[in-house]
Amino acid sequence: MPRLAGIDIPDDKKVRISLRYVYGIGPKLAEEILRTTQVNPDKRAKDLTGEEINKIQRELEKYNVEGNLRRLIRDNVDRLKRIGSYRGLRHKLGLPTRGQRTRSNARTRRNKKRVAVGAISKEMAAKMETAAKK
Repeated sequence: MPRLAGIDIPDDKKVRISLRYVYGIGPKLAEEILRTTQVNPDKRAKDLTGEEINKIQRELEKYNVEGNLRRLIRDNVDRLKRIGSYRGLRHKLGLPTRGQRTRSNARTRRNKKRVAVGAISKEMAAKMETAAKK
């Protein structure tokens, strides 16, 4: 497995797909990196030579990827929290920060839907009664 930016990229996939396993690299940036390094995008990652891997690694150093990008994002969110902005407050509370509604949606930010205590369906009540009789 070739190692780029501290990440083992998959051998069996094409290079343009394998590069996307590095945090911060999407389809467009992967194509751009391969274009500037003059590496064939349809080549499998296991077929890359040491020279090609070094070219790609040098090109990756020009971009904020992996740890640097994660640190940058974390610092930006911490700054928003520290200055007390609205977005920072939403981050603190674990709510959506970009204006989405929360009354009926936002389950991924607000945890899974909780079932109301004491309110059970007729089917469930019937099942519980038959189980109690046994």
